[in-house]
Amino acid sequence: MINAGNAAGRNAPIYSLVIPIFNEEAVLPLLVRRITALLDKLDDSAEAIFVDDGSRDTSVIFLRGITASDPRFRLIELSRIFGHQIAITAGMDAAAGDAVVVMDADLQGPSEVVLDLVAKWKEGYEIVYARRTKREGETLFKRASASLFYRALEQMTSVTIPRDVGDFRLVGRKALDTFKQMPERDRFVRGMFGWMGFRQTAVSFERPERAAGETKYPFWKMVRLAVHGVISFSDKPLRLALWAGLAISGFAALLGVYALFSWLLASGVVHGWTSTVVIISFLSGINLFMTGIICLYVGGIHAEVKRRPLYVIERPTGFEEAVNMAAENRNRSMAQPSTLDRRFG
Repeated sequence: MINAGNAAGRNAPIYSLVIPIFNEEAVLPLLVRRITALLDKLDDSAEAIFVDDGSRDTSVIFLRGITASDPRFRLIELSRIFGHQIAITAGMDAAAGDAVVVMDADLQGPSEVVLDLVAKWKEGYEIVYARRTKREGETLFKRASASLFYRALEQMTSVTIPRDVGDFRLVGRKALDTFKQMPERDRFVRGMFGWMGFRQTAVSFERPERAAGETKYPFWKMVRLAVHGVISFSDKPLRLALWAGLAISGFAALLGVYALFSWLLASGVVHGWTSTVVIISFLSGINLFMTGIICLYVGGIHAEVKRRPLYVIERPTGFEEAVNMAAENRNRSMAQPSTLDRRFG
């Protein structure tokens, strides 16, 4: 695992960009050009950390070449696919800047917006998130499902998670250090930052179409992310299971009273095998549904108690130069050791 604190040496960057990558070979040349231009525009030193989440295309080969040509670029290669939220976590663990910006590789979070995020951070906000006001290139179904996703999260969780906000945001060092103290495996990053509190604000932008490639968040992944968010930050599904069980039990009791009186008044048995089968099937389905909800929570507990690492790094590239620079600076100044040389723990 790579660890980085707020480096005290003069060579420590002020800004860190964290960009998770998964099969993005089509967009990487344009992305790197824009990131390079952004690094040049920032008013202080900066680094860009790409986190490859087990790409199967040529993304890693391209990024290795970029890190060799520009010392501001870093690359973390995970040993397999760990998922988008874990890839973000790996990058944020390695970030050494006072302000850390999480961006996606699809260029739907324009690099120019980062300057607006930085401006808000300088006003004293610890977390600045980018809110989408327009979503170009998306189908009506995609927009409707995204709206339903955020509304469901808002209703089901006790944490304030802004609507139309993804993982594109700037996080200050205080919030980042708090984030590193949250070791849960089933991660929902935007919910974790919402849970922290701190001073937060939004920067609005119009999201353009994807520059190239395909979305890495199809509908089924959005559903899975929503389930993770609810399970991680709410016990309402368990309460729903409780009250639904009580309601169905009450309905069954009333139905039993009705059947008893029908039998007494008619001096015979209640006919209707169909209704019996339907009711039994309905109750069995509800029972399995409620059991499934409980199993999701139990599965989460099982994943937590194993205490496995969140991710495994196969190869870090570009960090060695920063470590060496910090070591040289430390030897010259005889100051306290920089935390940059503790990135690899």
